[in-house]
This record gives sequence, C-alpha cells and structure tokens, in this order.
Amino acid sequence: MKRSLLTTFFLSLVLLSWGQQASQEAKVWTLRELIDHAVSNNLTVKRSTYGVETSEINRLQAKMTMLPTLNANGNYGLNWGRTIDPTTNIFTENKIENSNLSASSNLLLWNGSRLFYNLKQANTDYDAANEDLIRAKNDVILNVITLYLNVVFNKELLAVAQYQVKSTQEQLDRTRKLSDAGSVPIGDVLNLDAQLATNELNVIQRENALNLSLLQLKQALQLPASNPMDVEIPQVNVEDVSLMNKSAEEIFDIAMTSMPEIKGAELRKLSSDYAFRSARGNLYPRISVSGSYSTVYSDQRQQFYADGGSATTTRQIGYVQGSNSPVLADVTTQTGQFRVPSIMDQYQDNRGRSLGLNIQIPVFNGLSARSAMQRAAINREIANITLTETTNTLRQTVETAYNNAIAAIKTYQSTDKQVKARDEAFRMTQQRYNLGAVNFVDYQVAENNLFQAQSDLLRAKYDFIFRKKVLDFYQGLPLEF
Repeated sequence: MKRSLLTTFFLSLVLLSWGQQASQEAKVWTLRELIDHAVSNNLTVKRSTYGVETSEINRLQAKMTMLPTLNANGNYGLNWGRTIDPTTNIFTENKIENSNLSASSNLLLWNGSRLFYNLKQANTDYDAANEDLIRAKNDVILNVITLYLNVVFNKELLAVAQYQVKSTQEQLDRTRKLSDAGSVPIGDVLNLDAQLATNELNVIQRENALNLSLLQLKQALQLPASNPMDVEIPQVNVEDVSLMNKSAEEIFDIAMTSMPEIKGAELRKLSSDYAFRSARGNLYPRISVSGSYSTVYSDQRQQFYADGGSATTTRQIGYVQGSNSPVLADVTTQTGQFRVPSIMDQYQDNRGRSLGLNIQIPVFNGLSARSAMQRAAINREIANITLTETTNTLRQTVETAYNNAIAAIKTYQSTDKQVKARDEAFRMTQQRYNLGAVNFVDYQVAENNLFQAQSDLLRAKYDFIFRKKVLDFYQGLPLEF
C-alpha cells in the first residue's frame, strides 16, 4: 500500500513538472503577430484613440450648435404671508400653492458664418486626429521591427558563436590525439583549450545580448519579462532585394502623399484657417430668432361654474330722468359657485407666447473679439511653419534613409566577398595545420578572422534589411518579410 502511494506521488510530481515545462515553452512569434500585439497594447496608440473619440465628440457638438436651442423649465412652490398671486398679480396674505411651466428656443441665423467655419474646423480636426493615430501606430510598427531584427541578429550571432565553439572543440579533440601520438607539441593543445574557453565566453556574451534584446521586445509588447518568447527568423535573400528602382526624390514624393505626419500638418493648417474665419465672425452682427411659451397655476384663482339653474331677482337698473325715481327690473342670472379651476384648465387658460427677431451689434467688448481673431491669425502662421518644418524633416529623413540603405548594401556586398575569401583562407590554413605545415598561431588567426567576417556579414545583412524596410515604410509598402 505504501509502495503504491509513493509511486502515485512521484508520478504526480513528474506529471506536474512536465505540465509546467510545457506551459513555459516559448511561443514562436511571427513579425505580424508582434506588430498586431504591440499596436493593440501600446499606451500611446490607446491615447491617440481617445484623441480621435474626443475629436468625434467635438465634431458632433459643432454640428449640433447649428440647430435651435430648446430649454424647458418648471417649478412648484408654496408661499406664506404677504406675497403676490401669480395669476392676478395682486398682493395677498393667504397661503398660495402655485406652479409654472415655460419653454424657450433660440436660433442663430447669422454671425459672420462663425458656426459654419467652426463645424468645418471640427471636421478637419477629426481627420487630423485620425492621422495622428496612424502615425502613432507607424511609430510602434517601426520600433517593433527594429527590436525584432535586433533579436534575429543576436540569434544569428549566437548560432555563429556556438558553431565556433563546436569547431574549436573538434579541433581540440583532434589535436589532443595528435599530441598523444607525439605528432604535435602539447602547447598546441593548451592553446586550443584556451581558445575554446574564449569561444565559450563569447557564447555567454551572445546569450546575454540575445536575452537583453528579447527583454526589450517584451517591454515594447507590454509583456512581463518572465513570459517565454522566441521569434521566427525570416527567410530573406538579400541578393534578390531591389533597392535602386526609385530615387530618393521619388520616394520623398510618395512619402508626401502617404505619411500621416504630412497629412496631419496639412489638415491642421486648414483647421487654423477655419479657426481664423470663425473668430472673425465675432466682429459681425449677431442675428437670431427666439420664441417662448409659459403658463402658470395658482390655488388662489377663483372661477364661477354654473350649475344649469337660474334665479330671478329685482334690481335697480337706473333712474327716471327729472324725478330721479329708481327704475326696477327683473334680472335672471345663472346659478352656480366659485371654485379653483383644475391645474390643466389653468395651464390652458394662462398660456403666454412670444416670438422675436434679435440683432446684436458688437461695438466695444474690451477688444475680446479682435484679440481672439489676432490669436487665430498667429496660430495660422504657426501651422504654416509646422507644415514646412514637417516637410523638411521628412525630406531629410528620407534622404538620410536612402543614403544609409545604399551604404548598407555596399557594406554587405563587400563583407560577403570578405567572408568568401576568409572562408577559403581558413580552409587552406586548417588543412596545412593538420599536416603540420603551419603553427597554431596562424591557424587561430585564420579562424578568428573567419568568424569575425561572418559576424560582420550578419551585421551588414540585417542593417541593410532594416534600412530597406525603412524605405518601404516611406513608400507605404507592406513591412512584412
């Protein structure tokens, strides 16, 4: 029984350990997955998204301000002591229960087209906010591509360093056998052993560089450092990459029509012009039409209600001329009683309406309208400067990226030739070293030169890939490999 329980316990531990290892297995991310995750979780992108939503609210509000305003009011109150009856405007000392309802509306007919330009400005600002969102996403995409290529580059360097350790280990084993047979001195074994230790240290440094680049990529993706991650190495043939199909000026012309920072600056220039026209509208007369409706109720109002009957009484209706004798006559009146009309009847009877055409001419208001127009004019000039500055920055960036790409492809081509030459030189030196024709120092120099050239080739390769992707970015081309 105890043996069975122990067996079950150890099996559980094994399964638990296996499950944890499986859960910690690093996911291999493609560049597309990295970009999608980074864009959906980046805080700057989220902030820009809220900027778009705010602009949408402002646009809707600007549209609604062109419609008539409508406000309704109502109140109910009790008054004691000396007060005014709202239905008769007569002072009374009775307790009064009253209520009133009112509604008013106003429509601006003209104010120098201020509302019209305000709406156009809000629409333009909304479009500019969308361009800002696109720019924020583009910045994230470029940053992810940079970090991604850095990870791939460090993975390739690690692979080269590991291959160098393997090659040195194989050469050490072969040299040790030759030394045991007396063919080579023991010093060669010791030198190779030291070289192996150096190469192993290089592997550790490459691993640290890879881990650091992975950490930076995780941080860009808002992932914890403990989250296991690996990336897919793209299959890129640098020799097939076309660079010179467009000049720097052609790429700049394409970027001027596709880059969101240019579109955003142009839209903000247009928005500043609308803002100026809207501010200028405050210098013109304001013409509006207004209307109102009101009614009131009071429990002090008395109204006669007939009950359908009648009563005849004799009343004096005048005097006889000359004798001044009274003249009497029978007068028939309806019978009934006085009581407070219902609230709905009073609301119906006490209705008041008004309609008016209003004109307001600005004469002097502390220069507030003119100062606002002058500030809008200054902002318009600043927007023009910003557009020019953004255009110049884009031109300089494209020209720099183009020159860097040309330099990168030339560096890659030169380094590729160097690797081929170093590889052939190392192969020949290795053969001669195995035959005892060269010493260990020559062999070590040839090996180090080869691996250094391979590292330089990798660096030149991914530098060119990144430079080319930057040019693709400014042309609006897909950034995937």
